[in-house]
Amino acid sequence: MHPNDHFDHDDEAAPARDDDFADRPSKTQLKKEMHDLQALGKELIEMPDARLAALGMPEFLLDALLQLKRTRSHEGRRRQWQYVGKLMRRVDPEPLREAVASFKVPGAKETLALHTAERWRDRLLAEDDALTQWMSEHPDTDAQALRTLIRNARKDQLAAAAAQPFEGAAERKGRAYRDLFQRIKSALEAAAKADELADQDLDEEDDDE
Repeated sequence: MHPNDHFDHDDEAAPARDDDFADRPSKTQLKKEMHDLQALGKELIEMPDARLAALGMPEFLLDALLQLKRTRSHEGRRRQWQYVGKLMRRVDPEPLREAVASFKVPGAKETLALHTAERWRDRLLAEDDALTQWMSEHPDTDAQALRTLIRNARKDQLAAAAAQPFEGAAERKGRAYRDLFQRIKSALEAAAKADELADQDLDEEDDDE
């Protein structure tokens, strides 16, 4: 055996040094992160459901936040808050913080609403199953009227593409395309208003307890 072979064994069995734990967060840091996540969670549930869904967060967190907004009992809300807190530790909070900050900027609410309506319009035109999802989230929509707008807007798109004199020319949108956007935008605004009123009612009930 080589005279220095025993040192390799000793190195493996050596106890961990203090600097091995240097990268571990302190209790104070963990507590601060927890409070920051709680504050972020409160800001998130103050947003209307439609705008929460537009933030692009994981579905499991979105579902938990929506359930929290619907929970009315004090004990039920406490348990759901704990659950939301656990879920938020599984996601990167920075994109959510940026989204909340943008939402608070004057004019950002309107911009976000427009972007959400644009995304829905594009999805409804491109994906056949998007209409099913829209109706599940907005059951008060006149499905037949919306289906007709989608069909006509698709025809307008095909006609505009065929009429372009050369590739890269500006594409002119038809009336159905614009009407579809306005129908979606109005439905989202109505849903957001209903969510805000529901949140106000819930806050008043909490104050009464």
